[in-house]
Amino acid sequence: MLKEVYGNECLSRTHVFEWFKRFKEGRETTEDDPRPGRPSESRKNVFARSCVNRSIVCAKMVPKLFTPEQKRSRDQECERSREHFFALIF
Repeated sequence: MLKEVYGNECLSRTHVFEWFKRFKEGRETTEDDPRPGRPSESRKNVFARSCVNRSIVCAKMVPKLFTPEQKRSRDQECERSREHFFALIF
């Protein structure tokens, strides 16, 4: 009945039983438990900022479709990345 009203937003029967068990054992919040280790980071925003005004075809940048300005920008970014990489190594 809940699936009809809420669709995919509804918890499955299994999850409902899991949460019931957790609350029965004394849990008082639905917040995630702290996890050990370093939190995951996304580099998507960094990548997106470096790809402004570039053509994306099939979720890939296709250099042959770049304008001359975009090609120069790509070359400059590659050179900067190479220099940074070598600075870290040597």
